[in-house]
Amino acid sequence: MYSFEYERPSGIDAAAAAHGEDDKFLAGGMSFLPTLKLRLAQVDKLVDLGGIDELKGITVTGDTVTIGAMTTHGTVAASEDVKKAIPALAAMAANIGDAQVRNRGTIGGSIANADPAACYPSSLVALGATVHTNKRSISADDFFVDLFETALEEGELVTKVSFPIPEKAAYAKFPNPASRFAMVGVFVAKISGGARVAVTGAGSSVFRQSEMEAALSSNFSSDAIANIKTPADDLNSDIHASADYRAHLITVMAQRAVDAAS
Repeated sequence: MYSFEYERPSGIDAAAAAHGEDDKFLAGGMSFLPTLKLRLAQVDKLVDLGGIDELKGITVTGDTVTIGAMTTHGTVAASEDVKKAIPALAAMAANIGDAQVRNRGTIGGSIANADPAACYPSSLVALGATVHTNKRSISADDFFVDLFETALEEGELVTKVSFPIPEKAAYAKFPNPASRFAMVGVFVAKISGGARVAVTGAGSSVFRQSEMEAALSSNFSSDAIANIKTPADDLNSDIHASADYRAHLITVMAQRAVDAAS
């Protein structure tokens, strides 16, 4: 690990002020700290967000669930408020990684890292969530740009995520048995305007399956999407699964998610 400075501010403004051009914000550290240990990344300073209480917590107001950026996966999974409002979100969080990861990893860290196999991005996109930062609000559809790339600007940090409460929703994941990252994960949601389907693990970034969305908007059943195939051309292919296999898994996981939601 290369040497770096370390700072642990107690407020959002102080954290933003402490962040320089070659610095990084540290949330749970589940992805970034191993990267530093392997010397695959180098920073001048780590700005630890763990001491900022206003970035933690869950609130439900009207038809919206708001989760602070430094709220851990374990907290989301155990929240009775989340279980009641969006049970699919709590169930998804309960199956991220292992117990150690769930009690250190955070929603803000996960989405800012934008790992192509992470679970949370699919929930944000499928539920039509909004990402709030210290500077602005960004729709989930615009937040995730590409492989490990988001719409966040230099020095911009995620403060919270707000989720509209859907009529029904569910997430189905085919996990890598070693890492528990999604080889393919599909989050489906039925909302007032129809249906949304978001796929993670299959491509370079989370994406929506528009053909399935159209079918489910007319008939929210697994039979409606049974014959819909996702082109394998732009999907990931590696030692764990070929692009064709991932394409097949998208349909299987989507059907399972719809059945679970129903």
